[in-house]
Amino acid sequence: MIRNVIAVVMLIGLIIWGVQDYKERHGSSASGVRAREAQDGEAGRISGVRKDEIAPDFELATLNGGTVKLSDFRGKTVVVNFWASWCPPCRAEMPHMQKFYEAYKNKGVVLLGINMTHTEKSVDDVAEFVKQYGLTFPNLLDEKGAVSDQYNLVAYPTTVIIDADGVIRDTFLGAIDYDTLKKAVSRVR
Repeated sequence: MIRNVIAVVMLIGLIIWGVQDYKERHGSSASGVRAREAQDGEAGRISGVRKDEIAPDFELATLNGGTVKLSDFRGKTVVVNFWASWCPPCRAEMPHMQKFYEAYKNKGVVLLGINMTHTEKSVDDVAEFVKQYGLTFPNLLDEKGAVSDQYNLVAYPTTVIIDADGVIRDTFLGAIDYDTLKKAVSRVR
């Protein structure tokens, strides 16, 4: 009996902690929403990470030393795939990502891989992974985890579908295959 009471008290405590943590990270006030609207620069549109919100902009380094900015792709459908080399589901979906990239790279669709570099042992692991899987789409380095945090990642891999206006249209948690990606993009275009 006492174990059950302790377990219930602990569960309630974890729930309260989770709610407080969420409020601190995301804010629940109208001023937070106004701040996101102001940052976005588009009247009436809220920048965020949920469906129908403007995707937060980012700029990240590529493996070859260049930089890529999400907003540079306005006017095109963008698929953003967050991954890590140590992640088994990420490994399983990479051949599907490459196949999708090859099929859609000349059809107004951009595929951006974002490696969660802050979780890797070394950037060399990222380069080796890209080479091993023959990835030819741009792979960006989230070295400090800022973009992963900005997009509130809770699962690896995560794929976000963004329309030509920069609006998030779909998010997939976990590995997806070519057909799922193809269907998701066809709904957006």
